[in-house]
Amino acid sequence: MLKPREAVLAVPLYHPPLAGREGLRLDFNENTVGCSPRVLERLRGLDPEQLVKYPERGPAEAAVAGFLGVPSDEVLLTNGVDEAIHLLCETYLEADDEAVIVVPTYSMYRIYAMATGARVVEVAAGEDFAFPAETLIERVSGRTRLICVANPNNPPGSVASREDLLRIARSAPDAALLVDEAYYEFYGQTMLGAWRELPNVYVARTFSKAYGMAGLRLGVLAGDAEQMKSVRRVASPYNVNAVALGCVPEAIADQGYVEGYVAEVREGRERLKKALGVYGIRFWPSQANFILMRVGLTKTDSAKFVEQMRRRGMLVRDRSSDHGCEGCVRITLGPKEHVDRMLAALQEVVEELGIAQGASPR
Repeated sequence: MLKPREAVLAVPLYHPPLAGREGLRLDFNENTVGCSPRVLERLRGLDPEQLVKYPERGPAEAAVAGFLGVPSDEVLLTNGVDEAIHLLCETYLEADDEAVIVVPTYSMYRIYAMATGARVVEVAAGEDFAFPAETLIERVSGRTRLICVANPNNPPGSVASREDLLRIARSAPDAALLVDEAYYEFYGQTMLGAWRELPNVYVARTFSKAYGMAGLRLGVLAGDAEQMKSVRRVASPYNVNAVALGCVPEAIADQGYVEGYVAEVREGRERLKKALGVYGIRFWPSQANFILMRVGLTKTDSAKFVEQMRRRGMLVRDRSSDHGCEGCVRITLGPKEHVDRMLAALQEVVEELGIAQGASPR
């Protein structure tokens, strides 16, 4: 009888709640208004000849490398950041190796690492989800081959300093350190180019968040040119579709659109923080396009909040199952109009459920 590998059978199923997403989408950290008009115009201009040919990644890759200010051989375009994570796992992890992650964090680090047969070592975030640099370094062993750090992290929005990330890379020279900068545009600090000093450092970026192109599935993996040669060995030459490749030059050319959207999100982030402070609801400082807040003590409490917001046309994400996030929900920020609607619904739900805890705002 045909059976999958034991490592695959041990991988937990991940079912993002994507069905029936009717309302204002504040649950998946997507751009809530859409991509640049220049990208839409490029989509309208696609012709059949571009779709019948296998996609050529090189020109778009060179354009992205130029935008990032690094050579083309240090950049690989991927099918979202998910594929970048998968490729690093396939490149560096053998069965019984170790992959280190900080929890709570993005679920796919654990899933892709487990699928190789590697052991996942979870390091709990510190108080208020502070990045646990010292503890992580202590957990690095002779079998550590991959370390994944989302910066900013999801769901708390917390960050690791450049100094801590460099210390980690130095402490584990035999391990790849992935710094996942999916929310870079909302934070503004990067590890790009750190591989010139430490060739085990990789940086991932995405066009799914600030750029509003989640449906096109386009990510970037950047790192040391020699190390990237090995990653390319396990990557399909046709991993990114022709539509995404055709749109990315227009996306990076319209930085005015991205900067305007990011500015609105940052303003909305401050408005939500102020409102939560008034209500006395616990939340955590975020450097991303979302805020994590505690609306109760149990998953039942967070589920009630999510349902009441849904009834008002607001989709928010229940994160109560994540490590240290009991009773928490995450709300994505967008432009002023969307934040206005969200804050009005939030006030109604807070009053209806009586969830204000009197906790000092953070």
